[in-house]
Amino acid sequence: MIFREALGDDFASLHPRMRERLSLSTENGVGMIGVGVMDEIWRGAAYVTPFLRLGASRHILFPDRGRNVPFTIENYPYVDSLGRETVSFVRTFELPERRRRFDAQMIYSTERGKIVDYLGTHQHLAVDLDLTVRPDGGFRIRSEEFRLREGPFRCVVPRSVVGVAEVDEWFDDESGLFRIEIRVTNPRFGPLFGYRGAFEARFVDLRPGVSGAVKPLREKVLD
Repeated sequence: MIFREALGDDFASLHPRMRERLSLSTENGVGMIGVGVMDEIWRGAAYVTPFLRLGASRHILFPDRGRNVPFTIENYPYVDSLGRETVSFVRTFELPERRRRFDAQMIYSTERGKIVDYLGTHQHLAVDLDLTVRPDGGFRIRSEEFRLREGPFRCVVPRSVVGVAEVDEWFDDESGLFRIEIRVTNPRFGPLFGYRGAFEARFVDLRPGVSGAVKPLREKVLD
């Protein structure tokens, strides 16, 4: 369980429903499908639109805005072609004019001692994640170092270029829903992208296998 490895003893401090949500692994063969609505999807000023449009071509962020947008998240554990225990975070947004996806695949890196998030369809961008438990038993993720690899080119991406992503997710006992809020900001350009909303989850048996539809087109090592 990659999240148990990342959190260590703090894993026990999660809300029981959050522990269930983050206990996905190939060992237990259980995945999760979340279905809900994003109350708001927002983006920053018009000048960040080209950057977001470029990311959309590889399922990393997108320039669209909307309210009350139907949303699905697919979390499936599997072993990738490089032998890494992986959990998919494939998010689909049914916007009025088009469907958008935001794809990520998470692994736990023993070398780095934390989760590494591979973004998009080709895994050319990887980011270290700082994962902590919130006082309400939810979790908070904050992005750290970004690394880029495209062909022979490989580098650490300056924070001034990519900014910081923050994710908060918690279980709302009153509504019986998981709530999520994501914000991406840049020290130079300000707010870039984000969304907030809620979803309900159902857990599925993955023993038949994981569909290639949620897997990247290319897998790389950047951890």
